[in-house]
Amino acid sequence: MLGIHGDNVPMNTERPAFVWTIAGSDSGGGAGIQADLATIQDLGCHGCSVVTTVTAQSSVAVTLVEPVSAAMLIAQLTTLLSDLPPKAIKIGLLADQTQVALLADWIASFKIHYPSVPVIVDPVMVASCGDALAVDNCQDIKSAAKSALDFRPFKGLIELITPNVLELGRLTHSDVSTKAQFAAAALALSQSLDCSVLAKGGDVSFGSTDILDDTHAQTQANVHVIALDSNGWDLELAEDYLVCHQVRASSELHQNGRFWLASQRVNTRHNHGSGCTLSSAIAAVLAQGFVLQDAVVVAKAYVSQGLSAAIGLGQGPGPLARTGWPNDVSRYAKINLCDGNFISHHLNQHLDVRSDLVATVLSATDQATAQVRIASTPPQNILSHGFKVLDADLGVYPVVSDLTMLESLLAAGVKTLQLRIKTDISELTTAGFAESNLGKSALSRCESGKSKSGEPELFGSELEAQIQTAIALGKHFNAQLFINDHWQLAIKYHAFGVHLGQEDLAVTDLAAIQAAGLALGISSHSYFELLLAHQYSPSYIALGHIFPTTTKQMPSAPQGLAKLKHYVALLQGHYPLVAIGGIDLTNLAKVKATGVGNIAVVRAITKAKEPLAAFAMLSQAWEQCSLSEELAVKHELDAKHE
Repeated sequence: MLGIHGDNVPMNTERPAFVWTIAGSDSGGGAGIQADLATIQDLGCHGCSVVTTVTAQSSVAVTLVEPVSAAMLIAQLTTLLSDLPPKAIKIGLLADQTQVALLADWIASFKIHYPSVPVIVDPVMVASCGDALAVDNCQDIKSAAKSALDFRPFKGLIELITPNVLELGRLTHSDVSTKAQFAAAALALSQSLDCSVLAKGGDVSFGSTDILDDTHAQTQANVHVIALDSNGWDLELAEDYLVCHQVRASSELHQNGRFWLASQRVNTRHNHGSGCTLSSAIAAVLAQGFVLQDAVVVAKAYVSQGLSAAIGLGQGPGPLARTGWPNDVSRYAKINLCDGNFISHHLNQHLDVRSDLVATVLSATDQATAQVRIASTPPQNILSHGFKVLDADLGVYPVVSDLTMLESLLAAGVKTLQLRIKTDISELTTAGFAESNLGKSALSRCESGKSKSGEPELFGSELEAQIQTAIALGKHFNAQLFINDHWQLAIKYHAFGVHLGQEDLAVTDLAAIQAAGLALGISSHSYFELLLAHQYSPSYIALGHIFPTTTKQMPSAPQGLAKLKHYVALLQGHYPLVAIGGIDLTNLAKVKATGVGNIAVVRAITKAKEPLAAFAMLSQAWEQCSLSEELAVKHELDAKHE
């Protein structure tokens, strides 16, 4: 049986997630419900449609817009819900304020029973050809373009709204000509609707004194990029602004963050339905269990692919191509963290002590340096050459917390290990903090004598002595020893490498690690964090946690094998990728089947009665999986040549 793209891949027989699109019908097939359903299916879900409006439109004009009756709208919603309840909902064109109010009431009732189902709103007002779509009970399309629907009834009911420049200005009644005004308006909209906002900058009309006056701007924006813009926009990039608002299941680090997402502009006029495609793609990715930030970056890459492959069908702008799940990392947006406020939030969460300790642990200079790095400097500009490239894959990569086990593994011939000695304040310290009186004072105020992983805390001279000894052992046995978190001591004693979590990147001197010639491993827990790690060009990226784990408290849900397979497809060949979290002999073969080249193991070794024997069994099983995989590929190639 052939797959949906006509290849020889068997079709997925698992029941797909249901995604609803509540939107208008585009008789030309390039936007609206037609584009939504094509996108939803292309990304692996089953699309259901609730028609709000019937439009008579082509690639060059919209000649008539007629809303369905209130009875028909409610009947569609009720009938669908009784049989095909959604995992995500996308709302597109609403014809008038009556439909807004009716749908808001329905969603409020729906959320009582389905509180975790995300609702995405694309506030469509103008078609790609420049004609208005929201008629507001007015037959004069051009005059209707001067007004805007009021989306405040959706306050607190939706997860994300995705206005373009034109729509953002109208929704906030503000001038959004400059990049700063655009960002301020997006933040204001997030606050007014109690939801996240993805403000789309791809349709900025460069050189225009008033973006909002040009209803053809979104058609023309991708065609002529010829001069520097005086309002702060990069003419070569399509820059979107993501304002996160209490994002469910997201890392505390990012759940209320603000980010610029920049992609290369695609020089094409065939962008009909790009907004519809983006919002329905976000819904489809969310329906498959990804967090909001993941859904946004995947959807943006999907649109970028679709624009690049788009062709004209009529006389006007053509629709986007449907190109499948995006696995080309060059299509993904560069992420620039522009909200340094999360540092203080994260430190408070990490310390479990009074907020004044944050100021104690980080000096004013350190805090300022970290905030400037986050607010204004993309990681690719800090580390243009990346970190040390590892000569070989890591294979089975033990993560241990004590020197005795470390030494025994090294003596047994293990060539890549990580020493993870956790302290609640390790990532906050400057080079001499742990030994200072200030450090001792701060530590005495902590609530517990153990780290959050349940292991005894080490600090001061004892911590430094253990790390120094571990590094010396690693060198003696010619091994690749990574030190978790304690980057200052790793530099001081010339470790092979450092492993950092996402939260550590903001308050770590990465340039110093690079200058010292150390390798760098970075943890990631989502597409979004994977892309952030990629921007630093590390030596390897850890992916997890794959299965439930008790070794540390995790803010995110287990990633699972399906997500791991997506992550591997995106960055395989760029770095060694390391799966971590709950991996043992019972699930090792399934992990290997995703294509990941390496696994990090903690409990499977540290909690084993005989850690060396456990490591040997894991390594042998991993190698056998590799051999089986190689044989399967060889048999497949032989069959093709027969």
